Amino acid sequence: MFDDVVFDEKGLVPCVAQDYASGEVLTLAYANEESLRLSVETKELHFYSRSREEIWRKGETSGNVLKLRQLRYDCDGDAIVALVEPTGPACHTGERSCFFRDLEGGSTPQPLAHEALPTLERTLLSRAAERPEGSYTVELLEDPELIGAKIEEEAEEVVRAGREESDERVAEEGADLLYHLSVLMASRGVPLAAALDVLNGRRRSGAG
Repeated sequence: MFDDVVFDEKGLVPCVAQDYASGEVLTLAYANEESLRLSVETKELHFYSRSREEIWRKGETSGNVLKLRQLRYDCDGDAIVALVEPTGPACHTGERSCFFRDLEGGSTPQPLAHEALPTLERTLLSRAAERPEGSYTVELLEDPELIGAKIEEEAEEVVRAGREESDERVAEEGADLLYHLSVLMASRGVPLAAALDVLNGRRRSGAG
């Protein structure tokens, strides 16, 4: 199964864990052939600890395992990307990702565009669970008709901005529409990844 993987002189290969739904990079560690085999067999990511010289299951102590969805290898075969479903923070510090520090900007890196929707979705799920008083999101979640009305309103505003206004206004109205659509999907328990999977399915079938 791993004939195309190029292990180094110690029998190891770097393995990046990436959230399969959001694309966020979670952590990096090393794997050997046995740890990769265990990952495939158990559907939970295993690494090889160079300091302890033993195989370890990610999340074995914390319970924050990384459920394996797919293993990919690069063009040279000497690096692995594990697409995973995290069950909690990937970093031992409690941060979602081990890559939460910026060499130039300190401990608060500039948010990236691809992180916006996953972060929004997690915030919406938190609002849905905690129901803080005075939250606009909670108001929407408790009134499905209001969510629908707001989506219709924001869609009209996007169309008007696209017809009459600046690119900046198009981006602003588009953000409003994405927010309200995300609230609707969260209210139905439908993850954003489900819509993205539909788009991928259409791409594979050649639709559009």
